[in-house]
This record gives sequence, structure tokens and C-alpha cells, in this order.
Amino acid sequence: MMAQNDLVVAGVDVAKDKVDACTRAPGSKQMFERTKEGQRDFVAWLRRHGVTKVVMEASGGYEREWAKLVRAAKIDVRIVDPKRVRSFAQSAGRLAKNDSIDADTIAWFAETFNEAAVQAYDAAREKLQQMVNVRQATKDMLVRLKNQGEHKLPVEVQRLHTRIAKAISAELAELEAEISALIERTPHFAELAEIIESVPGIGRTTCATLIATMPELGQTSDKAVAALLGVAPYDDDSGRRRGDRHVKGGRRRTRNTFYMACVGAATRCNPVLKAFYERLLAQGKLKKVALTACMRKLICILNVMVKRRQKWNPALHVVNGSSAS
Repeated sequence: MMAQNDLVVAGVDVAKDKVDACTRAPGSKQMFERTKEGQRDFVAWLRRHGVTKVVMEASGGYEREWAKLVRAAKIDVRIVDPKRVRSFAQSAGRLAKNDSIDADTIAWFAETFNEAAVQAYDAAREKLQQMVNVRQATKDMLVRLKNQGEHKLPVEVQRLHTRIAKAISAELAELEAEISALIERTPHFAELAEIIESVPGIGRTTCATLIATMPELGQTSDKAVAALLGVAPYDDDSGRRRGDRHVKGGRRRTRNTFYMACVGAATRCNPVLKAFYERLLAQGKLKKVALTACMRKLICILNVMVKRRQKWNPALHVVNGSSAS
């Protein structure tokens, strides 16, 4: 498969202090330390082997530094989900696992599923995504403190928790202001925010999350964007058996944030979504099922809005069955 279109794929397994890289050609495996010399050798190795595409797993952020090197060398790079690679290895009967084997498996996976990168690299989006992730982690810290406060604790501990929560809240407010500022000073983000935030029920937090983590919005089909969010129902049939359809996969953190916005939109502040939600409940649907359907409807509406560069228009979304239903 490497000969097709002169494609030479390198699989790269990223660890904290090193990477293992290989192509599918015999004897091409090599390890590189996370040093300036090691990184120079890594780029030289890619060029020596005529690599046209590098594929590496998401590795808790350690992959970013190496991906940046590859981009600087004008070589295409793609970050893939480790779960997909591991499932691929297991389906092929490759049960052994170490860094060198993983690098070869990644290269094999990339050749088998020769997928082009969906989006061009966007440094501003990467920065926004990191800020959004830190914001969520900071919110999680506040929730943990609040949960601990529900138990009877010594007064000294309660005071400590209060001081910590106050400090975290101040830092969180500052971070949220910086997120808003980044969106406003980045023209293509500002344009997206104006469209997304025109929808009743979607505020800056949800908007920033969508911009950071759903670059496909407005550039793919409604079915695809629903699947990426994780709200697309999948069949579970076999022969004459017809199982229930369930949603699965998708981007969990994005979905969680979008869910909270959708709850408010469907139950209070968005007339179109509220009418749809109430109609589903009247048909006997469970609340969670109805809310999931509302999420699917809303992300598809947003997909159409961004694609057409149109702000929210309730009359349009009620009339157009393709975007509203």
C-alpha cells in the first residue's frame, strides 16, 4: 500500500522521554531521545526514508512537541485515537505490546486506513483547545472541593477549602476572560462565535468548546457531525432480530458541555428546541432519549448555520425539515 501515490507512512509511538518510529520497510525502526540532538536526528530520519506522512497516537500532550517538529519539516502529520489503533492490533491478532511494536502497528494502521487529515493545522485552535481543557479541569477542581464540603470536616479544613475555592474561582474567571479575548481577536473564531451564540441557550462556554473541539462544524454532513459529537444512533440488528438503537463514540468532553447547554435550551430558552422536546415527551419518549434527540437536532442546525454563514432564524429552522428535524 505504500507504493500507492508514493505514500510513505511513518508510525510514531510517543513516550515522555523518547519516541519510537518506523515505516513498514524492513529494518526501518529507530528510537529517538527527547533532546535537541534526538529531535534533529528524528527529522533527518524522516527525510532519509522519504516519509510523506507521520501518524502518532494522542499521548497526553507529549505528542504536540513532536508533531510541531514534523510540521516544521513540511511533512503531513496526523494524531489518531489510541483506542482505534489498539482495536486494530487486536483484530489482527497482534497481542504483544511494546513501544517498537506499537510504532509498527501505528504505521500499519495508517496504511490500512489511509485517511487524509480532516483539518489543516490551526495553531490558534490548538491554543484555544488547551485553554478550554484547562478551564474544564479547573471547574472539576471546584466541584471536588464542593463535594468534600458536603461532609463534616474540621473548621480548619473548611477554611482552607474556602480559601482555595476563592482563589480557583478568581483564576477561572481570568481564564474565561482570556478565552473570550482569544476568540474576539481571531477573525475566523469571532465569525463562528457570532453565528453559534445567536442560538438561544448557547453561551460563550459552549461556543468556545465547539470552536476548539469541533473544527468539522459546517464542513461535513449532518450525519457525520452528529457522529463526531457522539449523538448519532447506531443499529443493533442481526438476522431477524431488531435491537434498540444506541448512541456511542464521539467526543465525550464536548458532548458533556453541549448536553448542559441543550438541557437549558430544550426546557427553557429555545422555543424551537423546547417544542421539539415537548413533542417527544408527549410521544412517550424518556427524558434522556428526548434530550439526546434535541442534541442531535441542535448540532445539525448549527452545522447548517455555520455552512451557510447564517445566524439563528427560528422561522427558517421550523420550515426546513432537513435542518430542524
